[in-house]
Amino acid sequence: MRVLVAPDKFAGTLSAVEAAEAIAEGWRRHAPDDELVLAPMSDGGPGFVDVLHASLGGELLAVVCEAPQGHEVPATILMVGETTYIESAQACGVHLTGGKLGEFGTTVGVGQLLLEAVNAGAARIVIGLGGSGTIDGGAGLLASLGADADVSLDVGGIFLDTVTTVDLSIARGLVDGAEIVAATDVDIPLTGLFGASKTFGAQKGLDEEMQVIMDGYLEQFATATDRRLALEPGAGAAGGIGFALMLLGGHRVSGIELVAEAVGLADKARSVDLVITGEGAFDFSSRAGKVPAGVAAVAADALRPCVALAGQVLVGSREMRALGMDAAYSLFDAVGEERAFADPAGSLAELAARVARTWSS
Repeated sequence: MRVLVAPDKFAGTLSAVEAAEAIAEGWRRHAPDDELVLAPMSDGGPGFVDVLHASLGGELLAVVCEAPQGHEVPATILMVGETTYIESAQACGVHLTGGKLGEFGTTVGVGQLLLEAVNAGAARIVIGLGGSGTIDGGAGLLASLGADADVSLDVGGIFLDTVTTVDLSIARGLVDGAEIVAATDVDIPLTGLFGASKTFGAQKGLDEEMQVIMDGYLEQFATATDRRLALEPGAGAAGGIGFALMLLGGHRVSGIELVAEAVGLADKARSVDLVITGEGAFDFSSRAGKVPAGVAAVAADALRPCVALAGQVLVGSREMRALGMDAAYSLFDAVGEERAFADPAGSLAELAARVARTWSS
């Protein structure tokens, strides 16, 4: 039997690469003769660069950039031919903020990574957006490229309350000639009821009152720049970094679709008998734009069954089928929550071995 293993990260415990290896190890315990094809996945969030490097190879460039609160952190950009891949979470991820005070965090570091790619001569720059701990509309990113305004753009979204004018001429000039691609896991606009603050503000540490306040500040920033672009799908991704990239002339694509194409997922799916995906929590947030739904769609196109392994499975059988899964299996149910966190790789391998007994002929 041929099996494609294409999981996302298990947030906080395993990277996508580690999850794929753990599933493969467990599967081989029961079915050592099965042929496994590993294709760890990402939707643009944490792990984006590692996943692409594992499949595409290329040259990794180690750099240093500014974290949301101003201290320096290491980051890595991936160069494959004329395309350079950047992972915004390395510079402004929620793991750097602890999920608190996102309104004070800056995206300056993401702009610094973008500048590194420009200086390296990239003709195409793909920025993975997801898992951010900031909500400044990408103002810090623009400031690091030379954007000027009547307020400071590099100190967090909370200081955009009085912005009225923004000069982007220098920033646009720096990236002129390079194709800018925002690879996102969501298609939300910058502002409004379904915008960056109202949708993901709580994950960045904003209470309900601050979510309303920050939505107003982002609206102010949009008025000073381009309100039309603020309504575009994906403008609200990563706390508004999608919007900043659009202001620079960039365009948005689905992160999971970009990664799937880059790693040849469709061809891999057609060559196997079963597709396995997974993530930390399999729920309705796993729908369009996320790895499990994207992998399931590819499996469906290839007329192959798809099953999910997850830390938690929080949907019923009807909802699971609506998400494109033939079955879903929970680590918590199999080994218990305590052990799942204490030994995530071992627990996932054990679950994979159990699933192999059902699915491997």
